[in-house]
Amino acid sequence: MDNIKNIAILGSTGSIGTQTLDIIEEHPEKFRATVLTAAHNWELLAAQARRFNPLRVVIACEEFLPNLRDALAGTSVRVEGGTAAIEEAAAMPEADIVVTAMVGYSGLIPTVNAIMAGKTIALANKETLVVAGEVITSLLKDSNSRIIPVDSEHSAIFQCLTGENRDNISKIILTASGGPFRNKTMRELESVTVDDALNHPNWDMGAKVTIDSASMMNKGFEMIEARWLFDCPPEKIEIAVHPQSIVHSMVEFIDGSVKAQLGVPDMHLPIRYALSYPDRLTSKRPPLTLEAYASLTFEAPDRKRFPLLQYAFDAIGKGGNMPCILNAANEIAVAAFLRREIGFMDMPRLVDRVMQRTQWISDITLPDLVETNTEARRRAEEELASFRTKA
Repeated sequence: MDNIKNIAILGSTGSIGTQTLDIIEEHPEKFRATVLTAAHNWELLAAQARRFNPLRVVIACEEFLPNLRDALAGTSVRVEGGTAAIEEAAAMPEADIVVTAMVGYSGLIPTVNAIMAGKTIALANKETLVVAGEVITSLLKDSNSRIIPVDSEHSAIFQCLTGENRDNISKIILTASGGPFRNKTMRELESVTVDDALNHPNWDMGAKVTIDSASMMNKGFEMIEARWLFDCPPEKIEIAVHPQSIVHSMVEFIDGSVKAQLGVPDMHLPIRYALSYPDRLTSKRPPLTLEAYASLTFEAPDRKRFPLLQYAFDAIGKGGNMPCILNAANEIAVAAFLRREIGFMDMPRLVDRVMQRTQWISDITLPDLVETNTEARRRAEEELASFRTKA
């Protein structure tokens, strides 16, 4: 009997996607890649398809579809293009686990489709729960689908809560590296460059996530994600800056006990756990050696120097479509910063302005969020003109 799990990777050419393929290659007796998708990197997608021979590949940018078809001519791989094809692929019956590794809002509808199809979802797209946590939670109640988190912090919490009564949680402590600007002053932050921001001290991530880490927006998103994943109110979620990135997160219980999950800063670990859960698979990677980390330090984040973290708490406190507005504005701001059109501290200024000027809706549906995303992006693009510099 074939006990191999079929894996669909939405975003196979990114950091999480390529590391997921590493796990599949390490354990061919356990996993098979059946669907691979990418936004625009058709060359790497073609190379992956030739190596792993999936049933289907999809390139979101249809302008690259002819290139991809030519590259895979003579193979049995089904080649498609467009976002609709990715949304369809997320629900295809040949996939047991869907790894949602797409970046940003683009991961929302594919994740919804995977839920409707009853898939096990290895969630690496935190924006899905940031934008639509309430809607996603409701959908999961009426589905056989389940979400297993891939983010290292949420994987740590998930592991700490295994076998525990959720009612016994006193608080969740999300750790943060602090990024490359942890010790910079407000004045210094005004002049940091894109290259500075992309130089993360501990993790190798894609550009957008790396910028979010530098601004601490990523930790704000993770707080919102934790709120929905673990049904934990925001006031019971704390952020602890932990520069060594060894303690991936902690849970404090009502009796005062604190459980933590430790490991080297390597995303292969949480990916492997999500794919194999509830089992654990052996790893050939170097294990954590505590002697190498004689000092593990923790400190509170500075929400004045990193206001996007505060805006995330504000957004989830407001509720409704405000987290969706926050995410849309941030995606526009990060893209503009990466294009060197605005400065690093212009990002929170732009996000704040969009949050203040976009219509708030308290009771939301999925169509409301789709419309909100469009409106918030439009407003952010309009506001962007007043922020553009020669940064």
